[in-house]
Amino acid sequence: MDRQAVEELLRQVAAGAKSPEEAARALAVLPYSDLGFAKLDLHRSLRLGQAEVIFCPGKSATQVVQIAQKLRSHHDLILASRCDAVMAAEILQLAGEQMPGAALQYLEPPRTVVFGQLPAIKSDGPVVSIVTAGTADIPVAEEVALIVVAAGYAARTLYDVGVAGVHRLLDNLEVMRQAEVTVVIAGMDGALASIVGGLLDKPVIAVPTSVGYGASFGGVAALLSMLSSCAPGVTVVNIDNGFGAAMAALRLLNCLESRSVK
Repeated sequence: MDRQAVEELLRQVAAGAKSPEEAARALAVLPYSDLGFAKLDLHRSLRLGQAEVIFCPGKSATQVVQIAQKLRSHHDLILASRCDAVMAAEILQLAGEQMPGAALQYLEPPRTVVFGQLPAIKSDGPVVSIVTAGTADIPVAEEVALIVVAAGYAARTLYDVGVAGVHRLLDNLEVMRQAEVTVVIAGMDGALASIVGGLLDKPVIAVPTSVGYGASFGGVAALLSMLSSCAPGVTVVNIDNGFGAAMAALRLLNCLESRSVK
């Protein structure tokens, strides 16, 4: 149950459309549901503004669908992340049988199964800019973009503008300055995060990727470079962690929006 659903339930009680007892029964499932193999955090969207996302690695397709069914009974939209095409095909088949009529799709670049309809983007809302050093970083960027869009915010992408040809980045600097938050995604030496962090006066979140040759150590070199950035105030998440970067961006946007409401 998300914040919008709780607010609607309380409005119905205030209007006399539902009794306090009915509301209490609806809220009794909080804060979690125990499936035996998983304890689902039904309270997360009330605390953080976003429903729990299913992490597919280590789970069977059957487990993913069972989790999605339970979460979907409380949320309009559920995402199952880090899912390869083979597992996604099995999930879609099972979900089609067990969740008839539900909107289902697999988005390949972000490697995510979507249960439900993505929301309309807030036309006058803040924008998250997503910048990659190379084409090989795009899957992580697409994961960031999907999480941002699933929250109803606009995601603007700028791909393949790494430091080997920094003029490609500078040509788009004015567009980048329009975003409230910028996520920079880079492998190899991870230097792009420092450059962007030194050019923008708004929050910059850096994501090191496991892209690179041997001495990049699966993204460790980029991670250490970003952590050692000479651009002050750059936030760094873990290697390939597009989801974590998106959630960091959404926390910032929630802060901006709560201030604007006041």
